[in-house]
Amino acid sequence: MRKVLFLCITLLGVLGLKAYAKDDVTLTAEAPEVVVVGEQFQLQFTVNTQNVKDFRAPSIKGFDTLLGPSRRVFSNTQIINGKMSSESGITFTYILEAKETGDFTISGATATADGQAVRSNSVQIKVLPQDESGAGEPSSNPQRSNSQAHVSDNDLFVVASVSKTKVYEQESFLLTYKIYTRETQLGFENVKLPDFKGFHSQEIERPANAQWSKEHYNGRNYYTAIYRQFILYPQQSGKMTIEPARFDAAVAKAIQSIDPFDALFNGGATRVNVQKTLRTQPVTIHVAPLPGNKPENFSGGVGDFNISTTINSQDVKTNDAITVKMVISGTGNLKLLSAPEVKFPEDFEIYDPKEDDSQIRISKNGLTGNKVIEFLAIPRHPGTYKIPSVAFSYFDIQSQSYKTLHTEEYTINVAKGEGNSEQVVANFTNKEELKVLANDIRYIHLGNSKLTRHGEMFYASLAYWLCYLIPVLVCVILIIIYRKQVKENANVAKMRNKKANKVAVKRMKQANKLLQSNQKDAFYDEVLKAMWGYVSDKLNIPVSELSKDNIRENLNSHQVDEALTNEFINALNECEFARFAPGDESQAMDKVYSSAIAVISKMEDSIK
Repeated sequence: MRKVLFLCITLLGVLGLKAYAKDDVTLTAEAPEVVVVGEQFQLQFTVNTQNVKDFRAPSIKGFDTLLGPSRRVFSNTQIINGKMSSESGITFTYILEAKETGDFTISGATATADGQAVRSNSVQIKVLPQDESGAGEPSSNPQRSNSQAHVSDNDLFVVASVSKTKVYEQESFLLTYKIYTRETQLGFENVKLPDFKGFHSQEIERPANAQWSKEHYNGRNYYTAIYRQFILYPQQSGKMTIEPARFDAAVAKAIQSIDPFDALFNGGATRVNVQKTLRTQPVTIHVAPLPGNKPENFSGGVGDFNISTTINSQDVKTNDAITVKMVISGTGNLKLLSAPEVKFPEDFEIYDPKEDDSQIRISKNGLTGNKVIEFLAIPRHPGTYKIPSVAFSYFDIQSQSYKTLHTEEYTINVAKGEGNSEQVVANFTNKEELKVLANDIRYIHLGNSKLTRHGEMFYASLAYWLCYLIPVLVCVILIIIYRKQVKENANVAKMRNKKANKVAVKRMKQANKLLQSNQKDAFYDEVLKAMWGYVSDKLNIPVSELSKDNIRENLNSHQVDEALTNEFINALNECEFARFAPGDESQAMDKVYSSAIAVISKMEDSIK
């Protein structure tokens, strides 16, 4: 009976989901963003219902249609954690071949689904020319021997490019470091970027996982990914140079083995680790000074800005707090702006302004958003006062001239009263003395007083001598404990060896958290720190002397099995290569994590 009831509920749920889906019928088009002339690819149109009539594909220009449309009907229902989900539909697939270079747009397809007329999205496809070198698509072609395993400068390099080379002082521009590679397995062991001397820099946040795409560059096709991006603001005029960046790359290069047994059982191909140092070209920026006719109220702004002000109240009493909130919005060097001056009446007590940059975000166009500045003043005497308009001047990049904006003028009516500014001031500033305002003399302390018997003195009493004795005893105990710890820690090598496994376990726990949150770059960095740090502490090798060859020699001297040594070195290589390797990232991260845990455990058992 229970089974029948469960099946009925499931059937009703499926029917309910299908009935609900009829109100949200969609037709979606999918195709690769970049292809090469002569490359075949799929163009798919998917509708989320099986009741489809009159499907009409769009006109496909710039491509040869080799096959299609092929029709695939799909339907599945699943229950996860008590929640049921169901999907069904039809996919129409075309096999196309690119025949000419250019940027092409395939407009949306149309169909009648569940009685509704639907239209798909359009897709944009960029067609690259074929590789002029005749080497075909980027790949790792096996070499004939280990001596020939190398990476050409044309197969792997990094380009530093800027959005513009002629700017004004304080004008932003975009600096991009982009990887070009024809190798499929590579990683960076060490990266040294310039210090951007003479520039104020802001890094643009990028996805944790590298976004790879194809690009035609200097007659060849490459896999490309943006490594880092920065917004730079020159702080001085003249000819400025961005120094070269250095990238130490490790490439897993396929080679052809001449061993007949290896060729028989392993296909004849193996991989070796090839080290290569890459350097970008220096970039020269020509920075023009700002024109000399700067307005008197120029606060250093360069970009495109607006300004506005608001006031909490224009009718207040004496000792009430008045807050003027100023918002400077736009795009430019927002964080480098000096706060404009609000000229309060002389009778007002004025406090330093409070600035808030939390609403400013960074984009490829520079810093954009709102800079919020709050001004606090407290009137001490009744009367009518004016807060004049604030003049804000900045240099406009588009018109290459200075512009001045004005805020609203305020009239303040102050009536006589007690007022209560203490809470506002306490929230506005951390100055403790500002909590007591308009009081020339503090109140006399009221409450019960403690009386002492005449003739009793603290001097020479038991409490007096204890105040001397207790600190001395505490100092003696601390000295004994300190000397004991110094003695135990004197043998640095022994302490490092003892704590090596504990430190590695702590780092691997952190790596597991990064694995669960899919933070790819941080995960691989943490695993590498765990493995390099473990072997450094365990073998007492300084960090500056760590290398794979040095590790191998020290492990041999500790009589570690050669197979375990190779397993540890391979685990290091696997972690370095997986970071930038295309494929299933989740599976690669799981594999790296398991390998690192296993090899550290084996090493702990082997080295005593």
